[in-house]
Parts: sequence; C-alpha cells; structure tokens
Amino acid sequence: MKMPISRRRLLQASSTAFMMGALNTLHSRASAQTTGELRVTVLGGDFGKAAIEAFVTTFEAETGIKVVPITDQADPAAIELMVTNNNVSIDVITLAAPDAATASAKGLLEKIDYSIYKQEELDAIVEQTRDDYGVGMDIYSYVMAYSTEKYAAGDPQPRTWSDFWNVDKFPGVRSLVSGQYGSEGAWEEALMADGVAPEAIYPMDIDRVFASLDKIKPHIRKWWGTGSEIQQMMHDKAVDLVQSYDGRASRLIDQGAPVEINWNQSKWTWDVWAIPKGSPNAANAQRFIEFATRADRQAAFAKLYPAGPTNTNAFKHMPEELGRKLATHPEHLAQSIPINVKWYAEVGSDGRSNTERLIQRWNEWILQ
Repeated sequence: MKMPISRRRLLQASSTAFMMGALNTLHSRASAQTTGELRVTVLGGDFGKAAIEAFVTTFEAETGIKVVPITDQADPAAIELMVTNNNVSIDVITLAAPDAATASAKGLLEKIDYSIYKQEELDAIVEQTRDDYGVGMDIYSYVMAYSTEKYAAGDPQPRTWSDFWNVDKFPGVRSLVSGQYGSEGAWEEALMADGVAPEAIYPMDIDRVFASLDKIKPHIRKWWGTGSEIQQMMHDKAVDLVQSYDGRASRLIDQGAPVEINWNQSKWTWDVWAIPKGSPNAANAQRFIEFATRADRQAAFAKLYPAGPTNTNAFKHMPEELGRKLATHPEHLAQSIPINVKWYAEVGSDGRSNTERLIQRWNEWILQ
C-alpha cells in the first residue's frame, strides 16, 4: 500500500486549488446543491480512495443519497470565505483538528446532532475527538522509531524522550519533525525530555520548549517536513532514531526494514468531519458523518488505509494483527497523549494564536 504525504502537508499543497474552487463557486452555488446531492471532501491519494470505498459508496447504497466526493482537504481560509459570504457549496469537510478548533471558535461550523447516533456507537468514539462542532475521522500518532540494528535486542533501547535527548547513552543519528507549521513540531517531546510529566504539558511553556530543543539541536541531522522523508531516511539507514508518523514506520516494518516503534510517550492527533455553517444539505450531512463514524465503517476504512479509528468498537471488526498497528489500539492509547488542539488555537491579548507564536519562534530559532 502506498503511503501519501501527511494530511497537514496535503493541506499545504492543496489549499491554493481549494481556494480557487471556492472563489469559482462564490457567486453561484454548484448545481449539485439544488438536487440534494452531498458534496464531501475526502482528502486525496490512497486516503481519499479508501474513504470513497468505505464511506461514500456504502452511504449511497444504504440511503440512496448521491454523494459527490472531493479528493481534496478543506482549506480553512476558503471555508471562512464561503461561510461569511453566505454561499456554501460544500456540505461535509475534513479538517486537521487544530484547524477545526479554530473554525469552530470563529463560528464557521454547524453544531453536530448527536441525537441521531446509536448510544453504543457514540460512547465508543474517543472523547477528545467528539466535539460540539466536529467528529473525529481518523487518528494518527507521532511515535519514536529506531533501528533494531543500532539498538539491538538485549541492548539498552530508547523508551522515553529523555532517552532520545541522551546522546551519550544512546549514540546515533537523529531526526525530528520541523516546527515550521506551528501546530506540528517536537514541542511536547522537548518538554517530556526536560522532565515534564505528560499530564502537565499544557499549557506549554514555550521558553522551556526551546531551551530543551537547544540541547538536541546539534545532534539532529534533519528536521523533516514530510512523511516521505522519514521513510527515505529510515530505508537508507541514514538515521538511527527518528520521530515518525506511526503509519510511515509501520509501512517500513511491513516491508522488512529493521525498524521498531516505541509507542511510549507518543502523541496523537486527528482529522475531523465537520459541516460548514449554512450548508444547504445540513441534515443529510449530519447523516453522512454519523454513518462514517460507525464502528464497522471505520474498520472497513482501516483495512484499506492504516489510520486509527476514532470509534474504538472498530477493533471488534478487524484482525488483532491489524489493530496493533493502529494508533488507537487500547494498549497504544494507554501510553500516549492527545495533542491539546484548543491550546494551539487559543488566542492571546496580542491577537495571535499559540500556533502563530510557535511559527514565529521557530523561524527565528532555526536560523540561529
């Protein structure tokens, strides 16, 4: 199975095209809106193909409602443009969790109607992904991956981010995610490496984050920006210890690479199904999201694409071997932390969000 670029990188790559589409529909709604058709963003690549098969096609078959899948990710600026101009041409959107938190704070999203959900399905949806204005589509983790040739069985192996920072006890070439996008960076890892307990990470002390990053900076060969870079580095044995998307590391292991995942102190985030405020087909959009978050549908999706289900009952519908590869397997969730997306979206008295502060600080720090 091919692994596409990350959802956030996909957002950066596709936002221009999405914005152009929004502008083209600003003065006249797409004709699909007058026929009752649902227009749904499902992301692109293999992720989008899996979403169409697991959600779109089966929803049409069950309900008779025509769904037009858009293989793109919703750009927050385009959504705001459509909503503020009262000309919404998309009914269901996918957003990264921090973007969804910002959009809901701006009043750009419809409230989710949880009254149409079966209680056993609703109870099984991971709490952090079940928001008033959005429901988790999938969950993925940032994990520590390491070379089993460099850190062989029987030898000490890195288990914490303090170990990752300990270059004397665990010598080797390292790589961490770039902080250029603000809401994605080794911020939480830097605090844990500095002794902060996982439950005490938020609100983050940004000065302490960068003081900790100062210590590891000389030992980082590359600050990666895409999942493909992770795979290439690990495949070529260019690094021994790396922060990685769980799906990328799992893919390498499936290919026989000498790589192991350490799920301890991993952090996880999610993508969100949401409905733009003023969607002309909001009732059917609610039905689609409810359908897509059912356990059997999320299990079907996970069999096509290695993303963790937000509905934990999905694990009852898949082989244990597959379940253990996914971020939301109960054993992995028990030793990981959720990213606090509301903290990232929080705006201070200066009018800037914490994400914006991190971007500015990163851009200054990386050049030092």
